[in-house]
Amino acid sequence: MTHGSCKWLIPLAARTAAAHTLWSISFYSGCCVMEPKKEDQSDLFAGYRTMFKSFATDAIHIGQEPEQWKSMAVVPPISLSTTFKQNGPGNHAGFEYSRSGNPTRNVLEKAVAALDGAKYCLALASGLAATVTITHMLKAGDGIVCMDDVYGGTNRYFQKVAAQFGLKISFADCTKPELLKAALKNNTKMVWIETPTNPTMKVVDIRACSDLVHEHNKDIIVVVDNTFMSSYFQRPLALGADICMYSATKYMNGHSDVVMGLISVNNETIYDRLKFLQNALGGVPSPFDCYLCNRGLKTLHIRMERHFKNAMAAARFLEADPRVERVIFPGLPSHPQYDVMKKQCTGCPGMITFYIKGKLEHATTFLSNLKMFAVAESLGGYESLAEHPAIMTHASVPENERAVLGISDTLIRLSVGLENEEDVIEDLAQALAAAHPEKK
Repeated sequence: MTHGSCKWLIPLAARTAAAHTLWSISFYSGCCVMEPKKEDQSDLFAGYRTMFKSFATDAIHIGQEPEQWKSMAVVPPISLSTTFKQNGPGNHAGFEYSRSGNPTRNVLEKAVAALDGAKYCLALASGLAATVTITHMLKAGDGIVCMDDVYGGTNRYFQKVAAQFGLKISFADCTKPELLKAALKNNTKMVWIETPTNPTMKVVDIRACSDLVHEHNKDIIVVVDNTFMSSYFQRPLALGADICMYSATKYMNGHSDVVMGLISVNNETIYDRLKFLQNALGGVPSPFDCYLCNRGLKTLHIRMERHFKNAMAAARFLEADPRVERVIFPGLPSHPQYDVMKKQCTGCPGMITFYIKGKLEHATTFLSNLKMFAVAESLGGYESLAEHPAIMTHASVPENERAVLGISDTLIRLSVGLENEEDVIEDLAQALAAAHPEKK
């Protein structure tokens, strides 16, 4: 901090009192300057990868240049037009039809590409629309090796739709390189990784898996579903992946008011194919949704840090509670891939999975008695949500597969929001007390 950037000046008499708060005191040219202490954040992020340089600045400015608009608008406008005037047949100024390209969508795609450290980004109508578009790069007979624990919609699409079109789908636990290696076949064209996984929060070493797959065959496309992490906490392309995709419905938008998917790539050949498919398949988002998601990006860095802080507090509380069987949170040293998480990520999202002691009735009683947490599907919004994967998000996964994955009747998934930390813990505590009144 320099003398010219002083923001808080306090009188000398206040120094002693301020020293006992969450503020630190510095002196510049006789002024007493009060600035936020860094200890809390430093402790929380200790051991993780260094934060990406200028992330917040890029989120706010890349693709948002007022000079691109005749109005010089600082906030990008919403371009609702479905078609654009051409100077002559086939002579257009970059836009012709809104499915093929839209000014508001371009703004979002430029911003996301910057945040992912990518050259290109494509916005789709949903996370599953992104999955479908990526999968259409393949043809009948091609094989996909998918992480065994993934979002229920991804599992359903691969097993019940893609397989019907002749794609060969297999599943492997990619946290174990030997199992991934054994799953790779001559027809394997794509490996689909989700990390952390939904809902059991396994963490896959992206670099190790990408290197293994590309050593087997450099043309196999490695896709990483980065939905749980957001670009603020993880950049798969920098770790060797070929495609980074999101359900932007979650953290990237962060306000539970947009359904959208995003794809980021560096390889121009892959981008050209995906750009063609984006237009040919037509699963594009509306300009208004693009505007909202672009707005959501502006607070992504702030939101993710608060999600991490609240989730860490909640995870520590749950792990210490005798009414909880087990907590799975990648930010806890008890997590099996804790070291991998710290090696490849800059922090943790607000996702916690835990097993409540007892049976299904204890899980449902817990969920029914939450007051601040809403029992609802989805995740990554500013509000705290809770759900029962076996009954809700992963009901489409066959029961025998759920059993193997550990998606049992007592498994509960939390998406910890941005509320006051004390209120988050208080709600969890009273719901646990309702589920286990004998252990109050």
